[in-house]
Amino acid sequence: MIGTFAIGFLRIGWIDIVDVLLVTVLFYQLYKLLTGSVALKIFLGFMSVYLFYLVVKAAGMELLTTILGQFMSVGVLAGIILFQQEIRRFLLTVGKATALDRVRVFPWRRDEPATRMSVTPFVEAAKSLAGKNIGALIAFTMVSDLKFYANSGDNIDAVVSKRLLMSIFNKTSPLHDGAVIITNNRIQAARCILPVSENPDVPASMGLRHRAAIGLTEVTDSVVLVVSEETGQISLVRGGEVFRNLAPADLRARLNEMLFGVPPKSASSSATGSGKTVAA
Repeated sequence: MIGTFAIGFLRIGWIDIVDVLLVTVLFYQLYKLLTGSVALKIFLGFMSVYLFYLVVKAAGMELLTTILGQFMSVGVLAGIILFQQEIRRFLLTVGKATALDRVRVFPWRRDEPATRMSVTPFVEAAKSLAGKNIGALIAFTMVSDLKFYANSGDNIDAVVSKRLLMSIFNKTSPLHDGAVIITNNRIQAARCILPVSENPDVPASMGLRHRAAIGLTEVTDSVVLVVSEETGQISLVRGGEVFRNLAPADLRARLNEMLFGVPPKSASSSATGSGKTVAA
């Protein structure tokens, strides 16, 4: 066969090499996906049972082969049940990378011009909440649809204002526990549940709000504003990266940059003195 060569008694073609490389990449991505979670140990246990099944089948042990064969026959269904969270995260990651929303499928269709949302209410609300050590979690919808997470909370559909944000995150408010989702320049929902990151590289100093913000930005392209209840620090999270300890001016500049692609007006408006934590 053209394009094949021999290594000892084996004949290997270029298709075989590409096949092995693709399988290697697949297993490496699977390892990265499962690293740091209990699912990795379950997967290793499942693979150990499968390898043991292949050994006893090759050795001709009929009884063990029959028993393990019955177990392996439902292995796919068992894997879907055991790894449903990991499968969902993987599909979200693939969907994020191949989102058709980023591509103009119908070039003749004109998008309606959108009015740029003012970031002032968010900056002022974050400043006031941080001064009172009141926690807050605000997710901004970009291309990825956050309807799934919005449905986990209470629908509001209200105009953005500082007073409304302050009211929602007030400690006596029944809506303060959870995230606010901003869509189409409006407060879509409050008290929303976000996916918590299982990344082992996230510093232990970060609480549940930061982990939820990281978790959402790991599977979507959203931007999340976090106000720490413990320290009063203001942070922005995007793509699993946390920009911590932002001053109001820095927060305004970064929000305009992340949400609308507006570059900072000067070097002073960048996150000078702020910390960046890579959690992805």
